[in-house]
Amino acid sequence: MNLNKVIIVGRLTRDPESRAMPSGKSVVSLGIATNSFWTDASGNKKEATEYHNIVVFGKLADTCSQYLTKGQLILVEGRIQTRSWDDQSGNKKYKTEIIANNMQMGPRPGGSQAAPNRPAPAPAPVSQEDIPVINAEEPMEVKNEVDVESIPF
Repeated sequence: MNLNKVIIVGRLTRDPESRAMPSGKSVVSLGIATNSFWTDASGNKKEATEYHNIVVFGKLADTCSQYLTKGQLILVEGRIQTRSWDDQSGNKKYKTEIIANNMQMGPRPGGSQAAPNRPAPAPAPVSQEDIPVINAEEPMEVKNEVDVESIPF
């Protein structure tokens, strides 16, 4: 069995870069940084940062370009793919990317869940019919659906 799946959680290193393929399909490029922390043999705390190139296609790409901003925490699921090409000097070049097929946004700084360039939507109006009325003077009907005697312990 073969499996090519990656799940990373990190912060965006730049705003999404959006473009369109000749077919009209949206493509977005992202950069994500992930950190590792450990203590070395002499007791010193160490940190290392890895940078990941992410590519997103289609409707998910549109969502990323609309809602994501630099510094935001996100989770990306996808597969690893390495591309190769020859540069102008004839040298072979390689680039390893994560092709995203799922993305979850982390909390926004300041607690706002609205898009960065859009105001938060106004709450829907509530009518009096939508609010249930509970009269404390009326006795509540209690339904015993479970027979306590039939419980084996």
